[in-house]
Amino acid sequence: MAAGWRDVVRDPAAVRDAAAVAVDAALLAGVLMRTGEQPHSSDVVNYAPFTLLPSAVPRALFEQAYAVQQDFNLLVDTISQNKGFLEQTLASTIKVDDFTARLFRIYMQVLEEGLAQTVFLGINRSDYMFDCGVDGTTALKQIEINTIAASFGGLTSRTADVHGLVLKVLGKTKEASRLLPNNPAEGLALGIAKAWELYGSQSAVVMFLVEEIQRNIFDQRCVENELWKRNIQVIRRRFRDVFEKGSLDDSRRLYIDGQEVAVVYYREGYVPQVYDQQNWEARLLLERSRAVKCPDIATQLAGTKKVQQELSRPGTLEKLLPGHPEAVARMRATFAGLYSLDEGEEGDKIAAKAIADPERFVLKPQREGGGNNLYGEELRQVLEKIKDSPERTSYILMDKIKPQPALNYLLRAHSPLQVSECISELGIFGVYVRQGQELVLNEAVGHLLRTKAIEHADGGVAAGVAVLDTPYLV
Repeated sequence: MAAGWRDVVRDPAAVRDAAAVAVDAALLAGVLMRTGEQPHSSDVVNYAPFTLLPSAVPRALFEQAYAVQQDFNLLVDTISQNKGFLEQTLASTIKVDDFTARLFRIYMQVLEEGLAQTVFLGINRSDYMFDCGVDGTTALKQIEINTIAASFGGLTSRTADVHGLVLKVLGKTKEASRLLPNNPAEGLALGIAKAWELYGSQSAVVMFLVEEIQRNIFDQRCVENELWKRNIQVIRRRFRDVFEKGSLDDSRRLYIDGQEVAVVYYREGYVPQVYDQQNWEARLLLERSRAVKCPDIATQLAGTKKVQQELSRPGTLEKLLPGHPEAVARMRATFAGLYSLDEGEEGDKIAAKAIADPERFVLKPQREGGGNNLYGEELRQVLEKIKDSPERTSYILMDKIKPQPALNYLLRAHSPLQVSECISELGIFGVYVRQGQELVLNEAVGHLLRTKAIEHADGGVAAGVAVLDTPYLV
């Protein structure tokens, strides 16, 4: 915790007063989610969970995370164009992971037919934790890079104002003035708008592909409203709408309900549970179209854990990005230890090591969305079960990062106000647009800080574990 907050934590009356102000400020600012009881309706909403106080983040590590984001944008875009690398890297995974295999089959089918898409849009979020060494020094370590449906760029655009007000109420006006402005929603919309413009049809729409249950609708609306400000029409559709009403013309332009779609922005499609046969057919239709997909299926595959693990191997980055030694060095400095569980001697050794000392590692499946990783005893049990099976190749192993906990209050609707030991995760949003072979936009457009109590090993805000936060640079 920032040294300046220690006096606050010791003053229960001040905390209670500040929490009441904070909740009202969040509601006023639009830091909102639909409720679990009425997830389809905005008639009853509540504030999205957030910390009472902004969390201390080392300034040097924060600046390092921003400085490397354009490199990661370039890397993801490069991988998405490298069929040989994706084929080779995912070869073992697609034998045992049906979800990745089905995505890969669509990828190959679309390549064989020939891409109709000429403009490519990437919206990534690279997530980090601050690893505390035995000597007390902290280092920035990448957890993962999200290449599909990276969320909370909207709500986090509004959270800093809430924390600024809380600090003022607590008599910390100088500290409040040091909180950084942050508007990823505007940056994400900038990328979508650029892709829409390059698609080249003024009457075409941007389609948000959304979930059946849309509790996090206000986060999406922040980005949507930025597009409406630019007079770009936005429609919201689900996979089933695409299946029932989507079609391609002879030029493979995509139409839904008679409207031409220039950009498909996925806020859905990253977990196997959402795909039945109809939804897989809808996904294929979208991928075959000329519309700009964010992400296209190659970019989704570029964000898999198996690709992340392969990138950490010596020499891989150099092969993918020849002529970019500085970018390679910046990225490699953020990598945590990542290990393959492929069949063979190397995989056998690392599996045995993790079973013997499970507290040192995290076991990660090829999944997005939080709440999927395995730790400690659960990790050991799963690895024991699959250690001699090809199924283990659908996972990767990562060194467990050990951040320094700090005290904070996590504000959740209908929950008691109590102090918790917490750890934080920093995400940097990156946006790029490529037309043909030319990268016409490549930017870091904002940040997201999420904080959770240390008793929760895994899970994000949407999963109900982490809460929104604001960095206070120290």
